[in-house]
Amino acid sequence: MISDTYLKNYSAKRFIKKEVDYCIMKIRIETPKFSFFKYQKVDDGYKRVLFSPIPTIFNYGFIEDTLGDDGMEEDAIVLGPRLPQGTLVKLTNAGGVVRFVDDSVQDDKKVFYLGDRYSEKLFGLYFRIYALFKRFRYLLFERRIAECRFEGIELFEEK
Repeated sequence: MISDTYLKNYSAKRFIKKEVDYCIMKIRIETPKFSFFKYQKVDDGYKRVLFSPIPTIFNYGFIEDTLGDDGMEEDAIVLGPRLPQGTLVKLTNAGGVVRFVDDSVQDDKKVFYLGDRYSEKLFGLYFRIYALFKRFRYLLFERRIAECRFEGIELFEEK
C-alpha cells in the first residue's frame, strides 16, 4: 500500500490516489452461535423456524436493508464470540461468501469476522450435513423433493 506522504511527493499526473468508500453494513443476529434452533426476526421478537440436528458453529443473521435472491434480507454469518440474539453488529466488509442452494434458490451467506477465522473443513462438513438435513426435512414435512446443496466458500482478498 502506498502512503499518503509518498503520493504527496509526486505529481498528481503520475499517481492517482483512489478513495475507497466503505459501506457500513448492519448485521442483526437472529441465531446465536451453538444454537440448535434457527430463529427468524418477526415484528415483536424472534420465532423458532427450524430445529437442526447440529448446532450452528457461528452467529447467524441478516444484513439490514438488503434483499437476497430468496426475497428475504441477505444472510450473514458472523464468526467470533457468541453474540446474543438481537445484537446489531456494524461491519464494513465481508471476508467471503458461503455458496448455498436452498429449495432450488441461491441462498448465499456473507461471512464476517469478529476475531475468529474459519476452518474450511469444518465449514464444508457443517454445510454438507445441513444441506442433507434440509433435503430430508422438505421430503418429510412437505412431501416433496427439494434441491439443497453446499457449493463452496469464496474468500475475498483483504484490502
